[in-house]
Amino acid sequence: MNILLRELKANLKSLLIWSFIIFLLTVIAVAKFSAFAGDPEMLKMLDAMPPAMLDALNMRAFNLTTLSGFYGIMFIYFGLMGAIAAAMWGSEIISKEERNKTVEFALVLPVSRSRVITAKALAALINCIAFMLITWLVSLVAVRSYKPDQAFFDFLSLEMQGMLAIELIFLAIGLLLGCAMKQYKLSGSTAVGIIIVTYFLSVASSMQENLDFLKYFSPFKYFDAGQLFRTRQLDGTYLLISAAIIAVSLVSAYWIYNKRDLYI
Repeated sequence: MNILLRELKANLKSLLIWSFIIFLLTVIAVAKFSAFAGDPEMLKMLDAMPPAMLDALNMRAFNLTTLSGFYGIMFIYFGLMGAIAAAMWGSEIISKEERNKTVEFALVLPVSRSRVITAKALAALINCIAFMLITWLVSLVAVRSYKPDQAFFDFLSLEMQGMLAIELIFLAIGLLLGCAMKQYKLSGSTAVGIIIVTYFLSVASSMQENLDFLKYFSPFKYFDAGQLFRTRQLDGTYLLISAAIIAVSLVSAYWIYNKRDLYI
């Protein structure tokens, strides 16, 4: 419990910074929506954009003059920010002990390495859940003047579930990198690199039909906003794939961290 509370306190500043960023993003985006709201003429500006770009940004799947459509486009930004924040929390919360030369103190505590990982992982998990809830709350407050209907609330709920799932996937990957990488200074940048690669895989799968198979390698496609909007539910197959990625990453993280030599 002491380790959990210590990590929550240590990461509070990071959570507040990410929350402030998501607050600014949401407020600015909703302010821009006022130019599109109920004005079909604004959609003509999209005709000048290349079709491939529209597909890559998922812009042909939504009507930007509606609140649900606009938030469908916004989801990729929520997903990316959630993924980066979660991956950084996961990788840094483990590797920082070696970076800050405090790992020796952690090792002399009357707890096992597994318990240390569990406490740190729980702290990162709480941060991820808090970040999703803050994003949800900020969104509800920001759009209240547009009098959203129940369909929007249901869609937003699905988006936030998808955002949390993406966070959990990259949190687990971040934990694995933090536990496994001997070059602990590179764990965070490696995690962000994986996020960027998987995002561009999702873009490539949207732009070319013959690259559709790439969607299985990108968590951003598992919770595609267009698909959520059409089906009104999370895809069971992708949920199973997500659970498998998380389980394999966590089991590997525990196994590697318990076996490897730590830099004191």
